[in-house]
This record gives sequence, structure tokens and C-alpha cells, in this order.
Amino acid sequence: MTDHVTPDTNNAINVASLFDLTGKTALVTGGSRGIGKMIAEGYLQAGATVYISSRKAEVCDQVAAELSAIGSCHSLPADVASDDDRSRLVAALGASTDRLDILVNNAGAAWGADYADFPPSGFRKVLELNVTALFFLTRDLTPLLATAADPDDPARVINIGSMDGIKIPTVLQTGTFPYSASKAAVHHMTKALALELAPHHITVNAIAPGFFESKMTEQSLERFRDDIEQRCPLGRIGRPEEMAGIAIYLASRAGAYTNGAVIPVDGGTCVT
Repeated sequence: MTDHVTPDTNNAINVASLFDLTGKTALVTGGSRGIGKMIAEGYLQAGATVYISSRKAEVCDQVAAELSAIGSCHSLPADVASDDDRSRLVAALGASTDRLDILVNNAGAAWGADYADFPPSGFRKVLELNVTALFFLTRDLTPLLATAADPDDPARVINIGSMDGIKIPTVLQTGTFPYSASKAAVHHMTKALALELAPHHITVNAIAPGFFESKMTEQSLERFRDDIEQRCPLGRIGRPEEMAGIAIYLASRAGAYTNGAVIPVDGGTCVT
């Protein structure tokens, strides 16, 4: 196991090491594609050991093997919405490492349907994965996070929310009621968990992405890309390095004093 790097606590600013993740261990749920894969790749390039988890074992294994060309990446397939699978994930991670520096709760689902026809099963699925699973996975991994925690370099929980949890989306012309509500809940839970876990030297923050290339946004971008870009003050969608960058900041020494924040990464769309 790579030795953990202790941060320089004197007053000198060392920019060369400010965003370095060497010696840190991260788990990224939903890490086999989209935003999760962007974050996993960024962490690997920054020097971390990364475990990725996703529901489809074959895909998870394949992506971990691909990312291993960059750094130490391991596959831990699991459906985190399942209580049994989530327990197996926690046990498997605990058997592989004695500490967890960074937990990225990225796994999520969306469901769009007209108001009058919205299916109860779809509503429950979104809330169960986006909110309930996030809470219980964080709770169950708290002992591993606490082992890695230090007053000068806390362990980190990073929740992936959405700009849709800040501003109700209209561009897709389809109701995404549970998705917007679930992401607003993620933002609020982030603040509650930040207070709960701060005494254990664990910070909790959220990223609220706008549109990035992913499986979840694929159809929306095919149908509405021009409108989506026109509504963004910067006139475009996000790029992988921009998602990796904010995630590295929150996981690194640079973000050690950031706690309870919800940071939009959407080109300014949520303030228009």
C-alpha cells in the first residue's frame, strides 16, 4: 500500500502538492461511465488509488482495466440501491483497504414522464437510488473514512447533485419530478451530513453539475443540444476536465477547509 502523504501544515503554500492525491484511496460509485468515470480518471491522474463501482459487473471490470493504464484502479461491482449489494460492497472494500480517504456518491438515476402519467415505480426508483442509497452507503463507510481522517487533512465525502436541484429544469419539456426533488434532497443532506461528520474530521460537499456528455444526458443532448447551449451563459456544455477539476479540488489539500458546500458546475445556467 502506498504511504499516505501528510500535508504541509506550515504557512508556506506549495502549489505543486496542493492538488496531489498521491497515497489517497477513493471509491467512486457509478464510476464506469459519464461523470463518475471523469472523476475516477482525474483522481488516477492525480495519484490516487481508485475503486469504481457500478451495477453491471462486466462493464465495471472492463472500465477498471482500461483505467488501470493510468493508475491503480479496481472494480467493485454493486447495485448500491440494493441493501444486500451495498453491504457486499462495503465488506469487499474493507477487505481490500483499511482506509477510505474519498467517497464519491455519484450513482444515480433519472426518470421523465408527463405529470398525469408518472409511474409510482419510477418515482420510487429515483428516490431510492439518489437519496436513500447515498445516505446508507455513507453511513456504512463512515468507519473507513474515519480511519483516514485527520484534522489537517480530513476524509472527504463528495455527493453528486445537479443544477436541477437548484433550479427547476424546463428545457427537456418532460417532467423529471423525482430527479429534481432527489437532487435538492442530496444538496440538503450534504449540509446535514457535513455537520454530523465534521467532529470526525470528515468533510461533506456536493457538486451540482449542468450538462456533461453521459449516458443519462445522451438523448437530451441529441434532441435539445442547441437549446441547452443557448440557455447556458457560457454557450456550451461541460467538459470532462472541468468535472475532474472540481472533484480533485474537493478531494485535495486545496479543499480541506471546504465543508457543507454545494458547488454548481454548469456554466452559470442555474442563475439565469
